[in-house]
Amino acid sequence: MEPEELTELAQQLRADAVRASDAAGSGHPTSSMSAADIAAVLLAHHLRYDFDRPDHPANDRLVLSKGHASPLLYALYRAAGAIDEDELLTYRTLGSRLEGHPTPRLPWVDVATGSLGQGLPVAVGMALAGQRLDRLPYRVYVLSGDSEMAEGSVWEAVEHAAYHHLDNLTLVVDVNRLGQRGPTRHGHDLDAYARRLHAFGWHTVEVDGHDVRALDAAFAEARSTTRQPTAILARTHKGRGVEAAEDREGLHGKPLPDAGSAIAELGGVRNTRVRVQAPPDGEPPAVPRDTRPELPRFDVGDEVATRTAYGHALEAVGSALGRVVALDAEVSDSTRTEFFAKAHPDRYFECYIAEQQLVAAAVGLAARGYVPYASTFAAFLTRAHDFIRMAAVSRAGINLVGSHAGVAIGPDGPSQMGLEDLAMLRAVHGSTVLYPCDANQTARLVAAMADLDGIRYLRTTRGDLPVLYGPDEEFPIGGSKVLRRHDGDKVTVVAAGTTVHEALKAADVLERDGIPVRVIDLYSVKPVDADTLHEAAGQTGCLLTVEDHHPEGGLGDAVAEVFADGRPAPRMVRLAVRNMPTSAAPQEQLHAAGIDAESIAAAVKLLVERVIAH
Repeated sequence: MEPEELTELAQQLRADAVRASDAAGSGHPTSSMSAADIAAVLLAHHLRYDFDRPDHPANDRLVLSKGHASPLLYALYRAAGAIDEDELLTYRTLGSRLEGHPTPRLPWVDVATGSLGQGLPVAVGMALAGQRLDRLPYRVYVLSGDSEMAEGSVWEAVEHAAYHHLDNLTLVVDVNRLGQRGPTRHGHDLDAYARRLHAFGWHTVEVDGHDVRALDAAFAEARSTTRQPTAILARTHKGRGVEAAEDREGLHGKPLPDAGSAIAELGGVRNTRVRVQAPPDGEPPAVPRDTRPELPRFDVGDEVATRTAYGHALEAVGSALGRVVALDAEVSDSTRTEFFAKAHPDRYFECYIAEQQLVAAAVGLAARGYVPYASTFAAFLTRAHDFIRMAAVSRAGINLVGSHAGVAIGPDGPSQMGLEDLAMLRAVHGSTVLYPCDANQTARLVAAMADLDGIRYLRTTRGDLPVLYGPDEEFPIGGSKVLRRHDGDKVTVVAAGTTVHEALKAADVLERDGIPVRVIDLYSVKPVDADTLHEAAGQTGCLLTVEDHHPEGGLGDAVAEVFADGRPAPRMVRLAVRNMPTSAAPQEQLHAAGIDAESIAAAVKLLVERVIAH
């Protein structure tokens, strides 16, 4: 297209953004209008994409990090012929694919955006896939707002991209000066952004974001830059093209008050269609045919940490499944991801101590068709909760593994103890939450995770634990194991992970005292084995849950929710970590928290006494 045609295309994108928002009665037209010239130049001259084949391996990727500017993205899709006029005007209505912020309900959207500061970190994962795994010349473009450049996650991504010389990554910052409530931190000072990006090793180009010639040259410069990612810093005006809205405060997130006159000022409705460049031919390197993993086998009675079993199992799964990748946050010697890293260095990604980037990279890799396992201490996954939440919105399939869970880690103290992770991951839409208690169980669950959908979480422990199950035992997702059972059980003790072993010790003591108890290993915390729990409740009348986790949102809540369906609820007691731990030996920690064998036995006796008294 000639420059004049690009300018006309930008006006069409603006008018369509205004129209869509006006039809919906809500939206962000002014944030869309500032970036319309950027989008026009990218679509017409630089994006290589087959809209009929969104899964084409060589397609460029476009991530709209400023997801509130979705009217611009949908206007772009209309210009490309991917959606029609009628669908554009369904924006933000029930049943429409054109949601307020983009989601992968649209086949051309790789990941959901809208939680600001996430687009670039996820795009880094995509660019890493292109550079190291796919080895295809596709580029990853990110359109970001200037407000979100205040997010720390952006700078985790900036450093990571520069460290890996991701010259297939282009960030375009729409510096329109205005945020939601007023001016941004740096306003129109492009040099303020450039200085920071230069310090991390980025190539930058500063342009007038409404000059289509300058933008065209900037994209070309980004493509020709090697060994560095490029940031195009585009000075723009919010509400560009409509005098009553341009560069004015107070209009963020609102349809224009007089859409008709605004559209007329923009030149009216247009129907230009852009012939988008096709991606080059090419396929990623062939992945070896998947085979059945030869999982490690552990002997019953041996003592093995579940984190160690995880590392060996992940190595085996990686050997069998060529699209499995592993990521870690500089603790691979503790999480045991190091076993995978040594066996499959080409598919291992070190994210250093940047947990938001860890999860974001996993999401980006998943968007390119890989099966990521991302590991760190369970406690530190809390830093990345928003990324996990958005990964679910993205329909991403990622495996998260949190090690060093609970007070059982011992003397390191509470800053290192994951005591909120089960609650955090259970609350994520569509998640699977697993908490194995021994090595063979862990290995089986690690393999099973590769075939699941959505967000999968595996909780592992630091210390060695006795192997309870044989290597051929099956552990279906949503199942449990009944480890002790008698005809006259007085109480059912429900445990997972570390507390399974404490429950078994307590059961032995109680049996000697004439109190038979049932012990359930609830290794699948979500989905939970409701049938087994209902059966146990009906037969024993009393349930006692015990968990190395805070009482809110963990194992106890998972069990209690089973009885919220109207059926008679059993008498319940819940043991959990209610104190603030300090440094102590692991067994001392369990006792201080009231979740060791002695505490379980005492709680069962008290529960039985109360039942008898009634």
